[in-house]
Amino acid sequence: MSIALIITMEECGELIQACSKVIRHKNDLVKFPKWMESLTEEAGDVLAMIDILIEEGYLKKEDLEQRKIVKREKLEL
Repeated sequence: MSIALIITMEECGELIQACSKVIRHKNDLVKFPKWMESLTEEAGDVLAMIDILIEEGYLKKEDLEQRKIVKREKLEL
């Protein structure tokens, strides 16, 4: 098993936590900017890990692009 899969799992967990903190602190003018910065950092880390998974052959960019279309249609965004 690739270490990249383990790191991806960890990074996804950190992104989940950052999302939760943004929601919890949305009305706190002091904490909210900190958690928005954290959200950006953690989302970037997850994107980096997805790129690595593509490079290592676990994922295909074309498949991900198709899946993004399906998800956006499902969400009607």
